[in-house]
Amino acid sequence: MAGNAGKTARPALSKRPNAVTNDSDLARPSEPPILAGRTQRIIESRELFGSENEILISHDGAIYRMKITRQGKLILNK
Repeated sequence: MAGNAGKTARPALSKRPNAVTNDSDLARPSEPPILAGRTQRIIESRELFGSENEILISHDGAIYRMKITRQGKLILNK
């Protein structure tokens, strides 16, 4: 490694480190996720939103706004 004396080698970074190859794999797991031996409850977003694109959620005394973007993603803001 000429010219890099004393430097620690870093692992190569992917150009798209957070890229997901198939969003549907995340949106519709084949089995419910398991946490500490318990199955987590899954709520379909359409159950929360109905025909709306935005809802308000009260949590611990604060109001949060969750919306569905034009691209179909969810955004949560305080």
